[in-house]
Amino acid sequence: SSSSSSSSVFMVKKGFDNSFSTQPVKDKDRQKSMSALQEWARSVGITQKGVQVATGEPIIGGGLGLLAASSIESNKVMLQVPNYLTFTVSTSKLDANPRVEALFKNPKAYVDAPWWAKLSVDLNVCDQIDSRKSAGSTASNENEKQDSLESVDMRPWLDSLPRSFDTPIRWTKEEREALQYPPILSMIAAQEKKTRDTYNSLKEAIDPSSPFINLSFEDFLWGCDCARSRAFSGAYGGTAFDPKPYALTLLLVAIYLGFGLGTVEQASNGAALVFCGTILKDFVLPKLFKSKKYVICPLIDMANHKGTKEDANVAFEYFANSYSLSTKPDVTMDKNSEVFISYGPRSNDALLQQYGFVECDNVHDVYIMPPLREWDIGALEESCGRTFQPGRLEKLDRAGLLGGESLRKNGDEDSFEEGIANRGRGVVISRAGGIDPAILTALRVLVSTNEEWDAVGQAVGNMVTEYSGGKENERIARNVAKKAMELELMSKATSLEQDEQTWKMRNSLSLSAQDMLALQFRIEKKKLLKEAIFALSLV
Repeated sequence: SSSSSSSSVFMVKKGFDNSFSTQPVKDKDRQKSMSALQEWARSVGITQKGVQVATGEPIIGGGLGLLAASSIESNKVMLQVPNYLTFTVSTSKLDANPRVEALFKNPKAYVDAPWWAKLSVDLNVCDQIDSRKSAGSTASNENEKQDSLESVDMRPWLDSLPRSFDTPIRWTKEEREALQYPPILSMIAAQEKKTRDTYNSLKEAIDPSSPFINLSFEDFLWGCDCARSRAFSGAYGGTAFDPKPYALTLLLVAIYLGFGLGTVEQASNGAALVFCGTILKDFVLPKLFKSKKYVICPLIDMANHKGTKEDANVAFEYFANSYSLSTKPDVTMDKNSEVFISYGPRSNDALLQQYGFVECDNVHDVYIMPPLREWDIGALEESCGRTFQPGRLEKLDRAGLLGGESLRKNGDEDSFEEGIANRGRGVVISRAGGIDPAILTALRVLVSTNEEWDAVGQAVGNMVTEYSGGKENERIARNVAKKAMELELMSKATSLEQDEQTWKMRNSLSLSAQDMLALQFRIEKKKLLKEAIFALSLV
């Protein structure tokens, strides 16, 4: 069975729930809104079976999350949320949002905006202009059609959203530099520029007579943070199942045959075209064009993250036109245990930048060192007792193993969503796999003597496997890798030991939320390097 998380996630929560935390949520008004949220959920058709929104213990860190109110068996639906309650955008041009597009003199600016910007606009329209959503816009059966006569007021859910975030895009330069990790500094700068440019483009495109013209950058950034921290994504699947076209088709077939207007074969061909057209629109074309959709789903968005062995999955129920949260086939939930989902295999770079928290011992974490061409060759030669032979670096450069230039300050404006910045083809060290095997190949070549190099036919490809250059060559190559990582650790303003001591004393040091997040982030990065150094020592 599954209950509380066996791993830890460090976060300083400040009105932010999609993570574990090290201290309770400070937004008391938001905590009080949870009872109103539960009442609202029942009134708008959200089905809850054995799960509820909870605040405080036993939610890790005393924050907000989903709690099992009773024991739950495996493969059971805990939450089911009608599609009309969600905020959904996609990369598909088949999608449209007339309600929002009408606020723009140039709707193309909204249509072409990144998904997180479109969700931010949608949230702000609902929050500032009209909190009602039509229940009939996506109605798929007669019961929903009756409900469409009334709009659903999203205000109780909107009031449950955090109104402040501690994501690094809001940090000062000094607070960011405390992360001690250049790749994420580059990506935060890229995110900041992209967000500002997108806001300016959207602001310019808003109709001056629209009440939305007063959208501020702070409001837009709030919506972006909500979108990034609460939305989940998946392949775009067109629209939900709508029985009306099929019913009409069957009726027309019956009339067609009843009045003798044609043969059964002709009627069957016409019906087949309708069915195939629906399949093409909802399944084939979206996959062909690799479209994705991004969804914020009330209540399900309260589920916190666990990097591995999560308890539940989110799925779109095509025939029910709803989203469900279900326990996994191999998981049963104990009463009063928190329900976790996975936000995907994300590094701490992505978790901090997009969600505002750091996961301890994150199995998906990585460390990106500078490209091999920027390593201190003199220090490495001294450490291994060998002088690297002329021509080796040129050979590796032609093989593409030296990497590109280090990350520029502005980074790649469109790649910050991936969370890890390796635009400069630096040396990737992962917690799961250690140092990139291609770098070990490069180091075998770099440290090889003329005799070792001749023995492999002076071919880089012949030094790919372990011990391909001989035992001594392998030992020295690994020692050089270790030394490079040790030099990387030494380049930091503080050591791992100093950071861990600061963490132990955090309560007496009156650290800010930003200070604590930066501290925990750099502890995790330094731990990863230490682990990689130790792993190289074992061979």
